[in-house]
Amino acid sequence: MTEALPDFPYHPDPLTTGSVVAAPGVCACCGRERGYLYTGPVYGTGEPDGPLCPWCIADGSAAARYEALFCGDATGDDVPREVLVAIAERTPGFSAWQDPRWLLHCGDGAAFLGLAGTDELADHSGALAMLGQELAGRGWPAGQVEEFLGALDKDGQPTAYLFRCRVCAAQLAYADFT
Repeated sequence: MTEALPDFPYHPDPLTTGSVVAAPGVCACCGRERGYLYTGPVYGTGEPDGPLCPWCIADGSAAARYEALFCGDATGDDVPREVLVAIAERTPGFSAWQDPRWLLHCGDGAAFLGLAGTDELADHSGALAMLGQELAGRGWPAGQVEEFLGALDKDGQPTAYLFRCRVCAAQLAYADFT
């Protein structure tokens, strides 16, 4: 029998994003089989000798045992250190084409919602506007910005990474530049 997944405030649905999958297997950290395994990246000096369970990520035991982090850089406005630690050491990360980064907003970590292409971003105008402003801020001409945004592909390249601010609910995103 599988247990209910732990709560991840900064990655509210890791099953939907694919960072956690329902699968048999023993956790390399706790030695238990719980019906779910982590599929995302592990950054650290020690490599686990097998898959990790979401519970060992949630309680920080996997990060401590393997001196590991589960996400890339956190970028945005200033946040308390404990938030950065919670994201890096107790939140399932996600795979990205380039180094993943975690967005921050309103002094807190944003909630990762998943990969997004043009179709997925159609319902997230705030995130789409954020991407457009970032590209324009890099000096991209309007036509090139529109072409890039229209080429975003959830399952290919370039890809956007969708977040939501946990404080103000702003839609946020960044994209890999391939």
